[in-house]
Parts: sequence; C-alpha cells; structure tokens
Amino acid sequence: MTTPVLHSYIAGRWFGHTPAQTLRSAVNGTPVAATHAEAIDFGEALAHGRQAVGALLQLDFQQRAARLKALAKYLMERKETLYAWSAHTGATRSDSWIDIEGGIGTLFAYASLGTNELPSGNLWHEGPVVPLGKQGRFAGTHILVPRGGVAVHINAFNFPVWGLLEKFAPTFLAGMPCIGKPATATSYLTQALVRLIVDSGLLPEGSLQLVIGGTGDLLDRLEGPDVVTFTGSADTAAKLRAHPNLVRQSVPFNAEADSLNCAILAPDVTPDDEEFDLYVKEVVREMTVKAGQKCTAIRRALVPRRHLDAVAERLRARLARVVVGDPALEAVRMGALASHAQVRDVSERVAVLREGAEVVWDGGPGFAPLGDGTADGAFMAPVLLFSRDPHRHDAVHDVEAFGPVSTLLPYDELDEALALAARGRGSLVGTLVTRDPQIAARAIPVAAAWHGRLLVLDREAAPESTGHGSPLPHLKHGGPGRAGGGEELGGLRAVKHYLQRTAVQGSPTMLAAVSGEYVRGAARLETDVHPFRRYFEDLRIGESLLTHRRTVTEADIVAFGGISGDYFYMHFDEIAAKESPFGQRIAHGYFVAPEIFITA
Repeated sequence: MTTPVLHSYIAGRWFGHTPAQTLRSAVNGTPVAATHAEAIDFGEALAHGRQAVGALLQLDFQQRAARLKALAKYLMERKETLYAWSAHTGATRSDSWIDIEGGIGTLFAYASLGTNELPSGNLWHEGPVVPLGKQGRFAGTHILVPRGGVAVHINAFNFPVWGLLEKFAPTFLAGMPCIGKPATATSYLTQALVRLIVDSGLLPEGSLQLVIGGTGDLLDRLEGPDVVTFTGSADTAAKLRAHPNLVRQSVPFNAEADSLNCAILAPDVTPDDEEFDLYVKEVVREMTVKAGQKCTAIRRALVPRRHLDAVAERLRARLARVVVGDPALEAVRMGALASHAQVRDVSERVAVLREGAEVVWDGGPGFAPLGDGTADGAFMAPVLLFSRDPHRHDAVHDVEAFGPVSTLLPYDELDEALALAARGRGSLVGTLVTRDPQIAARAIPVAAAWHGRLLVLDREAAPESTGHGSPLPHLKHGGPGRAGGGEELGGLRAVKHYLQRTAVQGSPTMLAAVSGEYVRGAARLETDVHPFRRYFEDLRIGESLLTHRRTVTEADIVAFGGISGDYFYMHFDEIAAKESPFGQRIAHGYFVAPEIFITA
C-alpha cells in the first residue's frame, strides 16, 4: 500500500507530490503519511496572504464572526474524519475530544464573542475618550484597526487541531490572513483539518495557508505589519524570538512555551479530606491525559512533608490501575506518545531527573502496552518521581520530561511551597488545592507573579471544574518567563494581538466621525423625526431630538407609585431624600422614560 504524501496549501493550491519523511503511527509503527520533498516558495505564500487582506476586509467584524460560526458547524458535522486521523497520534478518544472538539468549540466561542461584543465595520473604538483641553474642544482616544499583514502560526505536535484553531479564530476575526505551520510528527491531522476548511468554501481565499515541513526563509521575508506566534519548547522560542529579521523589523512575536507547572496541596488539607483525593486525581489525570504531552501538565507536585507518604501511596495505587496501550481498546486509559523520538527524548530527561530523585512508580520491569502490534508503538509507562531535597535538586525546576512524568516535592511551610513554585521561573498554570479561603487569599497573589493562570480547587468547585490543564477561550493562556512571556486566548484580548492600536486626537466632532460613536461635545444633527420611527441603517451618529417639555408634579409621582407598586424612599420619603445627592424627591425613571422613548 502506497503511503499518502501530505500537501501544503499555498497560494490557493495543494502543493507537493514527492515523498520525503515518513510519518508513522504512534500506536503500531506503520506508515501513516509522508511529508513532501518539494520546496515552498514563501515569497509567493506571503504575497498571496497580503493580497487576501482586501477580501477579508470586505467582511466586517460581525460578518467574520458569522463565518467562524458557520465553519464551526461545518467541522463539527465532519469531526469523525478528524477522529480517524487522530487515532494515529496515539491519542485516546477522550484525548482527541480535547483536541478536536475543543478546537471547534474555540471557533464557536470566538464567533459568539465577535457577534456579541464587536462593532460592525473594521474599526474598533477601544476608548475611553479623554478630554485634553479645558473648553472641551480637544480630546483623545484609542482605536484598533486591522494590521494589514500576515500572521505566521508555528504549532506544536501535541494538539494538531486545537493548536491551529485557537490561533486562527482570533486572527480571522481581526481580519488578518494566516499561514499555519504544524509540527511535522502529527501534521497529517492538521492537513486533514485544513482540507475540510478549504472544502467548506466559507473563507475568502488566502485566509488560511498550510505549510508541511520546514519554514525555509519565511521568517526572513516578514515585515512590520506581520505577526509570528509559536507554541513549543522554551529553547526554540528563545531562538525564534532572537531571529534577526524579526528583531530588525520589530515583528510582534508571541510565544507559548513548555513550563514546569506545579500543583500545591495546601497544609490545611488532611488525608481524610475530600480535597486530598481531588489532588491525587488531578495529578494522575495530568500525567495520563494525552500521555502527559501537554504544555499545561503538572510536572511538580508539591505536598506537605507530613503527608508525603500518604500522597505517594494513593498516587501509586491510581497509577497502577491506568491501562496503557492501543487507544482503540475500550480498557485503555492512556495511549502512546506522538513518536519514538518523543519516547527517547522523555526517557533521556527522566534519566536526568533521576540523578536527584527516587522512583515512586514507573510501571515496573513487566510493563507492556495492551494491544496487538503495540510493541512497535511509542509507549511508555507513567513515571512518578520523588525529590527528597527539592531545594538542591535543580533539574526538577529546569528539566521538563514532556510525557507522563511528574515529581513529588515535599515542603514544610506554605511560604516554602510558594518559593519552590517560583523556581520554575515562569509557568503557564498552577493549582492550589485547599479548603481554607485565607490560604487562597494569601497564596494566590504571591504565585500569580510567576503564573499565567491559577486554579484554586476545593470540593465546591470540583463538580464543575474544567481542570488544571485545560486552557479556555475566555481566559488567558500563556505565562511569564520560561513559559514564553506571551498571551493567547483570553476572550477578545487575543483579537487585539492582531490589530493595530492607534491614539487619535481631535475635536469631539472629529473623534465621533472616526470612532463611529457619539462623543460628548460633538456637533449634533437636529431632527424632528423620533429615532424609533427610523430604520437602524438610516440613523446617523449625533442625531438629536428635543422632546416637548413636561413638568412632573408630586401628584404624578404618587399616582405612578400607586400603579407600579414602587414606593422607594427616593420617591416618597421627603426627609430621607434630602440626604441624597438630589436633595429632594425624584420621579420614577420608568415614568420619565416613556416621555422620551415612546412615540405615538
């Protein structure tokens, strides 16, 4: 059987036919696909992307949000195609759900955010308007507009679908074309996704291009309006950030890098508490979901020294029940790593960690994955280590084994735990498991300086908790320091990364014209027609209607109170009303409003 050759999608056509690198199933080692050998003309790719800006901006924020929603529906109806490809990555069905439906869900989320919160047109008035003169004739504000460049998204191997879609959604919403470059090991799944997107016909041509293989001279060709995002190792992020052309052209660079995330079992939690078991479950889940190949996985489990043995025993017991093997088998709970190269890399890093740590669990000498053909797969057992002296064991705070690996770190006082957490030099996420709100109030502000996201887990939150390792569309994903120093997602914050923020100064009338919003002090357009008698598209910013004069009497207030049942003191208590900012009784808002807003 001939191994299919993957194609890049460049300048509106599928490109590449000669096989190069063979990509094998993580489950049984059989060939799945091959990359193409043909070189990509990145000059053509960028030119095509830049030409697509005009087509994208023929749609406004609202229309692009509608396209995202339609695309999400289209992909959801065809998700089984993606699940079939995802099985080759070693992922279980639940692992693939995070990647596939989590990615599609992100499209839905940004479609909703765009529809509900963004204006029509392609200018977003960020505001607020700030007076800059004493007479109110000069003011300033901020606007956000499309950058006019191309976004280059370089992704990791662990989430081939979600990784592209979570970057594409805010980029497209901002009106910016993008070029996606997935990690080679699992690029066959990303290609399947992009084929579905292209076949949908929902996007203007040039909105999305796909690179299979290396980036060649792509970064050398970028300019100031372009953007580069990267998800992957901290070492690679550091190299890309220092790319001479990106530095010279001041191309924005956003990195989301691996990090040594931690979970702290607070000192108030005892082995008899429900939170104790929640902690154990969370650590095991983060070790085994996606075979631990998550940039948000728990690498350092900090526990009070007096509870170390109890935690270790419960972790060992749960890990012993984890069945590793072919994800197609119902009994299997943890699949394979993405490739044999990844197994070697993780094993080498575990060896480094073991120089200052002891093994609590590693599957034992009899470990064997379940399923036919799995002997040729990229499997390894979960590995739980114990660092007896985490203050002197530097590797545990510096070396990440990107697989089903975590290390227990004992501590004596909460401040010590927070200091150990900070030794990671910047993390995507941290979890604090506690029953005590005072501990949370004390610990979170300290830990926040080194973390992009923090989860406080207790029995109240547990039933609805999305877990330590799950980034969410509405919350920031990214972290300081080693974690890359970047930000993704976070609701509409992500869209702003792909827009240009510009300060605008002028008269209120000019600012109103630019921003599309009325600015106090701007010229008014007097009209005799009530706005409720006009179609929305016929309304003009600054239109003003002066209604007839109406004197509200005490009798009106009393009568309306009797009809509405609203006897609030501001309407009826003369003495109390005198102490208010108004100094006297006032009319009901619902009595005054109809005089202004309702027309016969």
